[in-house]
Amino acid sequence: MTYTTPVQNLLKQSKNNPNKVYLHQPIARQWQKFTWTEVEHQARCIAKGLQSQGYEKGSRIGILSKNCAHWIISDLAIMMAGYIPVAIFSTAHHNTISFIIKHADLKAIFVGKLDDTSAAESAINPDVLRIAFPYPTASTTESFTSWLSKYPPIENVHQASIDDTATILYTSGSTGKPKGVVLTYKNWVSAAQSTALKFNMTSNDRQMSYLPLAHAVERSLEASSLFIGYEIYFVESLETFIEDLNYGKPTVFGSVPRLWTKFQSQILKNIPEKKLNFLISIPIINKIIAKKIRTKLGLECARYFVSGTAPIPLSLLQWYEKLGINISEAWGMSETSSISCINLPYVKSDLGTIGKPIDCVTMELSKEGEILIKGDAVFSEYYRDTETTSESFTDGWFNTGDCGENTASGAFKIVGRIKDKFKTSKGKYVAPVPIESLLSANTDIDQVCVMGAGLKQPIAIVVLNNSISKANTEAVEKLKNILIDVNNKLESHQKLDYILVCSGVWDIDNGLLTPTLKIKRNAIEQKYMQLINGELLGDIIWESEIASI
Repeated sequence: MTYTTPVQNLLKQSKNNPNKVYLHQPIARQWQKFTWTEVEHQARCIAKGLQSQGYEKGSRIGILSKNCAHWIISDLAIMMAGYIPVAIFSTAHHNTISFIIKHADLKAIFVGKLDDTSAAESAINPDVLRIAFPYPTASTTESFTSWLSKYPPIENVHQASIDDTATILYTSGSTGKPKGVVLTYKNWVSAAQSTALKFNMTSNDRQMSYLPLAHAVERSLEASSLFIGYEIYFVESLETFIEDLNYGKPTVFGSVPRLWTKFQSQILKNIPEKKLNFLISIPIINKIIAKKIRTKLGLECARYFVSGTAPIPLSLLQWYEKLGINISEAWGMSETSSISCINLPYVKSDLGTIGKPIDCVTMELSKEGEILIKGDAVFSEYYRDTETTSESFTDGWFNTGDCGENTASGAFKIVGRIKDKFKTSKGKYVAPVPIESLLSANTDIDQVCVMGAGLKQPIAIVVLNNSISKANTEAVEKLKNILIDVNNKLESHQKLDYILVCSGVWDIDNGLLTPTLKIKRNAIEQKYMQLINGELLGDIIWESEIASI
């Protein structure tokens, strides 16, 4: 396959489709549209502004903002000017922002849409130039808007080699300090182009950009949109998400397990589970109901549905399938430039697996069952960390840290992270992910984490949907039944001692979820350690009824 850089693709799209709309940005509920020509023009002006600061080629320039059109335009401008973009999660705390600025030696940083500007205000050093996107944001010395009139478009765009460094992606730091994943243009675009071709995408397709652009998955969406020429719609806020989804009507829609669970909860809030199960069991009526639900979500035009970044319960995939939403589970990492393996074309018998590798990578299992990967999309180094880099590769294969299995069809199945396995006091190892997947068959369970290091038996900590309380006898009975059902499927050392129902949710703000909505096992275990180490009696235990942490 011939690889082309994002900037090369932008220039091609602008030349061939100058007046076609590329980016759709909602601002105060009004949709602002950017054509290919406008995106190129603005990127050239911003690139000129950056070059005027006198930075050396290869300097690192940061972007700290929620997703928006200006994020992508600035990303392209940084590359046009010959610099390296470094993305920072918009939810990052002071210490993370400060660490990345220092570690990457950022010369400047674009700051934009942020729910809370205090971390940015305190973490960005005075000697780092701040450029504000046209939204309320942290205080800055320069602005994106003023640069559009202050600087003329750059004439000579930097032409990067396919093997040059394209970007540095910092991991979400769920187990410590973030690591800087150095991606070359070949790494980045090989995954994006291979995925776009696998989805048979055309310039008539549409996608929503709402998962963090600081993450590999969304950066791959950016690169594939430039390669194919399809449109991107942004979301104004969490409150307007469904409204924006209905406006954009994506033809390909990807999400994370946490949000698929949230969608399910909203559907069941409007249609009780028993009633929905009855309606979708009736021929003809089931198709009408399923279409109505997809339409209400804004997904009536979607050809493909995807879930990634964390394991998704098989029961949830099967539930959505009844609604005509066939979710292809995907797998990838920052180190593999986004999706590397996916159940696409969608194969029903491969539900519960991540399918097979895309064209630009090769995957296999080690003797210990760890997934190994190599190919054009796989990175070659962590920024300024030769020791970790060396430890991460074996004979050219990247050690992913994920435990896997191969099915009879040749598909890969994730059974958890190696580091997530824990040993009970009986000396037996337990993998939590398969047990969590079984528990998720109970649609009242919103979040779940199985733990038990040093305990006589594993336990499950859960957060329930819609503030379900102990007074809800039906919900309590369902919890008791799922505990019995799950334990009947487990070996003796895996059986759950009890389910602990938490009083509050786990989210990014309280440090229990990563920016990509994966649970932080270490943080959750530390938070509830005092409780689970005590003698708790019963099968369903409520945090609200025992001593506060």
